[in-house]
Amino acid sequence: MRPEAATSMSIQTTPSQDISDLIARCALRDRAAFRVLYERTSAKLFGVTLRILKDRSEAEEAIQEVYVKVWQRADRYVAGNTSPISWLVAVARNHALDILRARRPVSEDIDVALEIPDGGPSPERAVQDSQDRGRIDHCLGTLEPDRADAVRGAYLDGYSYEELASRYAVPINTMRTWLRRSLIKLKDCLSA
Repeated sequence: MRPEAATSMSIQTTPSQDISDLIARCALRDRAAFRVLYERTSAKLFGVTLRILKDRSEAEEAIQEVYVKVWQRADRYVAGNTSPISWLVAVARNHALDILRARRPVSEDIDVALEIPDGGPSPERAVQDSQDRGRIDHCLGTLEPDRADAVRGAYLDGYSYEELASRYAVPINTMRTWLRRSLIKLKDCLSA
């Protein structure tokens, strides 16, 4: 039996205590304990990093960096304050989140936003649109109320001739005539 195998076999106790002991031995720079710690916990920690990073190759690279941190910071683990696996998961999680934060682009200066054109109408266009709406409303007011409602229904609300004819209880050809004559009056009013 190889000496490393004998060392690995001699370290096995209960799972939580075992991992805690492995971390303590890593703090003493015990490479065999570190190897066993890696073998027993790497699958779980890889799952944590993969779930956060959502990229297998990036998670594989991150897990190696996590174990470097575990090796360097094993002396910071205090048994009894937290479970050993929770401490390892926290190291992995924090490292993966650091990678995500580093991925984000640096935000631009707020002055750059001043150069982005506004997608809305210009102030002049907004005034013109408001005036046009006012003129249309005025001209619609010159029509008989049912004719004005029929025009709004057909051209603003999208009702069909059949739906409007049914609503006003008139034949469909009468509705077409109402709409045609109303549009002629609107055109004359808007041209004036």
